[in-house]
Amino acid sequence: MRNLKIASSFVLAASLALPMSVQATEQKDSDSSFAERTYGFNAIDENVVATSQLFRYDSGLVFEYPDAVRGIYVTGHSAGGSRFERLLKLLDSTDLNAMVIDVKDDYGNLTYKPAEDSPLYKKDIGKPYIKDPRKMLETLEKQKVYPIARVVVFKDSVLAKQQPELSFKDGDKVWENGRKEAFVNPFMKEVWDHNVEIAIEAAKMGFQEIQFDYVRFPEGFEKRHETLQYSMGTYAESDLDPVQRRVQAVTDFVAYAKEKLKPYDVDVSVDIFGYSATLPEAPGIGQNFSKISENVDVISSMIYPSHWTSYFGIAKPDLEPYRLITEYAKVENAKLGELENPPVSRPWLQDFSAPWLGAGNYLRYGKNEVEAQIKALKDNGINEYLLWNAGNNYTEGVDYTP
Repeated sequence: MRNLKIASSFVLAASLALPMSVQATEQKDSDSSFAERTYGFNAIDENVVATSQLFRYDSGLVFEYPDAVRGIYVTGHSAGGSRFERLLKLLDSTDLNAMVIDVKDDYGNLTYKPAEDSPLYKKDIGKPYIKDPRKMLETLEKQKVYPIARVVVFKDSVLAKQQPELSFKDGDKVWENGRKEAFVNPFMKEVWDHNVEIAIEAAKMGFQEIQFDYVRFPEGFEKRHETLQYSMGTYAESDLDPVQRRVQAVTDFVAYAKEKLKPYDVDVSVDIFGYSATLPEAPGIGQNFSKISENVDVISSMIYPSHWTSYFGIAKPDLEPYRLITEYAKVENAKLGELENPPVSRPWLQDFSAPWLGAGNYLRYGKNEVEAQIKALKDNGINEYLLWNAGNNYTEGVDYTP
């Protein structure tokens, strides 16, 4: 989606105000039924967007999509602090070429302060971690680093406390999981719009891709879906069973967000639990690997060896990173191979150690373990990947194209 740009956001606004006759008259049944069933708008024809400059927003920044994205996770604190220079040097001296930067973090805060003329300003969710996001992106443009905005969606303690009616309640209180984290309700369109608004601002800044994380219900929701209080919005009238309602809501959000972001010349990606690819769907959290994949440009499964338990016949997955990633890749390739238009596969890999697994169950991850994961992907035809380290302390001396 890097082919065409326009010179003015004014033209974008004009294009979105055009009558539906200039938009799609023929859509895939899934697109049309989603749009008409849920919100009554016609989907914008992908071909019209691809060929008409009227439907493109120009941030003023120019980035080339790399030969293959090889990226690292960067927190708002790192992006706005002294560590940013060290991370830039890491990318400059290796074959890494992309950063996934927190724009909306795991608590629900923006990692920057919106300008007073921003629609996000009055929400009072901005933190001054990144003092000047535009300047940061201009630096990435100069350094030829591909920028991806991470937006944490339904794990959002800030919005849940500001508007409890958009969350899950346990009695009179907002429900929290064991880590004291609150979630907002994927059934609610107000929550969708809150996150899409943030994604659009990130796209206007110049980010080339929006990566949605925590696109799901809370873990274990199937055990509490009948005891917590929450609205089902338009899904209250659905004939689907509880599992499929959750799957439909999560899938619809992804489709809706991608539709809303079409004019902004960004790709859309979603982080998803790795085990979702091994099941028809993850029943509690509402993630269906194939349905989500059909609505994104990039799918990023989180396949950290430390996060699996006795999968693929591997008793201690953290001890066998190459084998674990290989077995997963076979499953994912088969699943994506069933789709008419599969997204790019860009999994999250592990660049951290997991001592909480206990002695004998984990390795101290370093150069060999990171390279083993990358090689396993490459040996199975997957050339893109992202590295996760929560503290942004990445292993030195790694060959990122083994």
